[in-house]
This record gives sequence, structure tokens and C-alpha cells, in this order.
Amino acid sequence: MSGDFNELSERLCYTFKKPDILMQAFRHSSYVNEQTDSDLRDNERLEFLGDAVLDLAISHVLMELFHDSKEGDLSKYRATVVNEKGLCQVAQSLALGDYLTLGKGEEATGGRKRPSILANTMEAVLGALYLDAGFEKTKEIIRRLFLPLLGEIETEKAVNDYKSRLQEYTQEAYKTRPEYVLVAESGPPHDKTFRVAIQLQGKTMAVDEGKSKKEAEQKAAKKAFECLKPE
Repeated sequence: MSGDFNELSERLCYTFKKPDILMQAFRHSSYVNEQTDSDLRDNERLEFLGDAVLDLAISHVLMELFHDSKEGDLSKYRATVVNEKGLCQVAQSLALGDYLTLGKGEEATGGRKRPSILANTMEAVLGALYLDAGFEKTKEIIRRLFLPLLGEIETEKAVNDYKSRLQEYTQEAYKTRPEYVLVAESGPPHDKTFRVAIQLQGKTMAVDEGKSKKEAEQKAAKKAFECLKPE
């Protein structure tokens, strides 16, 4: 492994037995699509795996930290950590952007610092860790990396997951769930903007936009929740 990867190993407190799998974790699809080598793999499968590993590991840690919390509260706590913002924050602390292999277009448009790419890369690195080290070691590393975020969780119910809060409220008050509808999508492939509407019982309650569907949904949910439950 290169000196750069040695630095990353020090930050992770783990040295990969199979360096190739770590290299794959940083290989963005934009780069692979520009290559003639059909055997070259991007990091999307590792990202898929890392997403599941992170969910399970954080669930384990939350069960240990919050012994008396109910399932609903634990789900909210997990949502405040396992999201694009949290993943990007941890990725930045590890300087993952420095290791990315990007296509010319993504490189030219600042993909190395884009939150969505950093968050996805963080998941891919966790997927690679799981394959190389197993779940227990990966959980230990996740606990240490995400501990600052976990420490910010308050045991009170005021959590910024407005989608969950809105769903709980509408189920209780209206006996139904809100529906999220993608009403518009604009911008170039590397810098899209998504516009989402929330409908409840056939009526549009709120509309907002974001750089990802999840962000737009959360922002619209916040508007709808504050409109339905201003207190």
C-alpha cells in the first residue's frame, strides 16, 4: 500500500489484508465508465454492502448506549447519524476525498468535495472493511468513528428526522401516512436539484427542494409538520 493509504490506515486504526478491495472502495463509477478495461469495478456494490453494515453496527451501538429507549426512539437516533450529513462528516475527518478516483467530468466539477460522493464513498469503505476484517472489527471502528455524532444525540424526542415525526403524527391524527411525490428534477447529472411534494389525503401539504431526494423530502416534511402541528 502507498504512503497515502498508510496514513488512512492510521486514521482507521486498521491495515487491510487485501489492499485491492480498499482501492475499489474509492473507484467512482464516473472513472470506470471512461476506461476500456471491462474488468475494472466501481465502488457501488461495496457502497450497497457498507450501507447495510453501518445500519446494523449503529443499531448495536445504540442498543448499548440507550438501554431504556423504545424502538421508535432508537430508529430516530439512528436516522440522525446514518444520513448523508453524518457520513460526509466522518468521510471528511478521514480525508477520503483525497483518495477518490474520479472521471474527468466529476473531477472538473468538484466531485472530490461533493457531500453525496463522500457519503457514498464512506459506505463503500465500510463495505470493504467488513469484507476484509469481519463484522466485529468493523463495528468497533464504526463506533469510534461515529462516536462524536452519537454523542450529540439527546435522549429527548426533539430529533431532526421530520419524515419520521410527520409520519407518527399523521398516523395518530389522520390514520394515514403522507405520500412523497417527486414533482421536478433539474440540472446537469453531476449537480441535480430535486423538488418533492408531500400529499396527505389527496391534498398537497408542502413542497421543497434539495440536492438529493432525501434532502428534499426532509425539508418538505419539516414544512408540513410545522404546518400541521405549529405548537
